Formats: sequence, C-alpha cells, structure tokens
Amino acid sequence: MTRWLFAAVPVARVAWLRTVLYLFVVVDVLLTTPWVAAHRDVPTGLYQPLLVGRLLHLPTPTHTGVIAVEVGVLVASLVAATGRLPRVAGITVALLYLEWMVIANSYGKVDHDRFAFLVALAVLPTAGRARHDDQTASEAAGWAVRAIQLSVVATYFFSAWAKLRFGGLGWVNSAVLTRAVLRRGTPLADPLLHHAWVLQLSQWGIMAFELASPIVLWLRGRWVYVAVGFFLAFHVVTFAAITISFLPHVMCLLAFLPLERIRIPVRARLLRAAPASA
Repeated sequence: MTRWLFAAVPVARVAWLRTVLYLFVVVDVLLTTPWVAAHRDVPTGLYQPLLVGRLLHLPTPTHTGVIAVEVGVLVASLVAATGRLPRVAGITVALLYLEWMVIANSYGKVDHDRFAFLVALAVLPTAGRARHDDQTASEAAGWAVRAIQLSVVATYFFSAWAKLRFGGLGWVNSAVLTRAVLRRGTPLADPLLHHAWVLQLSQWGIMAFELASPIVLWLRGRWVYVAVGFFLAFHVVTFAAITISFLPHVMCLLAFLPLERIRIPVRARLLRAAPASA
C-alpha cells in the first residue's frame, strides 16, 4: 500500500497541475462563483459556519474581511502559479481558499464539487519546487498526485453512498432527475419529461458509475484516457441537461493524465533561462 500511495511520478506533472489549478482559483473567484464576494454585505446574523469553521474558530465574515480574503487569495494564486515560493504561496492559497469556501457555504447551501480541489490545494505545496520540464521521478510528487486522484474518486463513491444512505435503493427509481429537470432543465433535457423511463435508467447508470469509480485508480495506458474521457462526458452532459457545473472537480481530473509529456517550446525555455536584464 505504501508503495502504491507514494509511487513516483515526474515532478513536471506537479508543476503543470500547480499552474493550471492556481490559475483556476483566479477564474473561480472572479468568474465562476463571483457571488461569494456578495456575502460581504450579508447580515452577520445569517452566518452559520460549517463544522470546519467552528473547529478553527474562523471569524464571522464582514465587509472588510471578505474583501481581504478575496484579494489575498487572488494575489497568492498568481504568485503560486509562477512556481515561485511553492510552499509559502501554496499554503497561503490553500488556507485562504478554504476560508473562501467556508464563507461561500455557511449560509444554507453546501456544494460537494470542491472537495478534490481543496485537497489538491492542500497537497501540492508538499512536493516542493517543480519545473515544467523536470522529468525526475519523485515520491513526494507521486503522493500529491495520488492524494488528488483519491479525492476525485471519493467524491464520486461517497456521493453514491450518500444516495443509498438517505434514499435507499429506492433512489434509483425515484423522480429525483425529473425534479431536477423541472427545476433546472434545458432544451436538451426538457423533452425527457415525456419519457420518464429514460431519466430513471439514467439514475441507475449514475449509481453504477459512482460505485465503480475506484476502478480508475488501477487502470493503465489508454484505459486511463477512456476513464477520464467518460468522467468528463458525464459532467458535460450534466451541465447541458440541468446546468450543474462541477468545474473545480473536473480540473482535478488532470491528475490522472501524464501532463509531464507536455513540452515547453525551445524558445520559451531559452527565454526562461536567460538572465534578467538590469
């Protein structure tokens, strides 16, 4: 088990993951979920902190506090995306983004599409320095990548477990997708309301897919691409049908791919290696 958890991967994979995920933090804060910032003007009496917020005694969000967290996480993410100060900047991003998510989800709605993303931000700083062209195999990089992969699979598997825990086997034959289409349906999904059997069959498929998701951890070669492609297709169809986006989670699917095979153009490497002008 230890050998599997710490199976070495090229350091370059961590470098690419950092660049993509830290830049996505900026996109997420400013474009994907800009509504989080609106909590700066919400009455403090409506704040009901998540368990993590209570355990860590995080402060009640105020106008100034929310702005400070927003600016801090944006600046730290841009620094971390450059690869500089990988531990200091990375840990800063992880802590501030965690607080950003506590602010987002402490007013009555909790999303589960950020679990893998939060884990990724927490473990990436542990790998130390990493360059995009460094093919050196590292157990530290391997552990960080494996932790992200496990969190991706856990999101799927425990989603199925929650369905069975609260809905039982009846969930697969319920009208949960019908209700979702009625509330959030698109022109692609609305016609399925006249074919309820398709929606119920989809629920069986979702349950089977989520329970079987751990298989991806042992796939090799082209089968990894097939699995990741299937995961991606699932989220694309979900968004197209009921406009539910798992974009932060989808970004973490990159941990399954050999990103180290991405080559930086020679000219870019030379420019990076050139001494800075006075």
